[in-house]
Amino acid sequence: MMDVILALLLVVAVALALSVLAFQAITGVPPLSARRSEAANVIALLHEAGVPERAVIYDLGSGWGSLVLALARAFPRARIVGIEWSPLPHWIARFRTRRMPNVHLHRGDFYARDLRDAQAITCYLMMKPMPRLAGFLDGVLRDGTPVVALAFWFRGREPSAVRGTGTSAAALYHWHHDGAK
Repeated sequence: MMDVILALLLVVAVALALSVLAFQAITGVPPLSARRSEAANVIALLHEAGVPERAVIYDLGSGWGSLVLALARAFPRARIVGIEWSPLPHWIARFRTRRMPNVHLHRGDFYARDLRDAQAITCYLMMKPMPRLAGFLDGVLRDGTPVVALAFWFRGREPSAVRGTGTSAAALYHWHHDGAK
C-alpha cells in the first residue's frame, strides 16, 4: 500500500513540475519570486509615484505570490490583483494570500484581462514578453499610470526613476502611449 501512495505522490510531483515547464515554454517566463529587497524597491517606487493608499494595483505574472504579498502589506487599503497563468504557482500564491482580504488572484492570461481600472502595474517577467506587454499597456492604461518593471525593463522607454542595481533593479515608468517620458 505504501508503494502505491509513494508512486501516486511521485506522479503528482512530476505532473506539477511538467505543468510549470509547459507554461514556461508557452509564455517564455518561468514563475519568478521577488526577494524582499526587490519587493522593497518596487514598493518604494510606487510610493514615489504617488500611488494612493486605496489604489487598484495589478501584478502581472504574479508567480508564487511574493510580490503580491509585499504589495498587500505595503498597501493594506489597496486592491491588489495578481494574475498568473501557470496553475501550480497560482495555487501556491492563493494559499499564501488566503488571509489577505485585499488580495485577489486570478489564473489566466493577463493579456485577456481588462486592466483599465489599474492605478498602478507591477511586473517581474523576462525580456521576451516586454515588447508585447508595452503594446498591450499602450492600449489599456491611462497616460501617466505608474508601471514598475522588476529586473527586465521596457526597451525604448526611459524610466522616471530606478531603485537597486544590476539584475535586481526596478524601474518606474509613468506610462505614455508613445513611449516618451
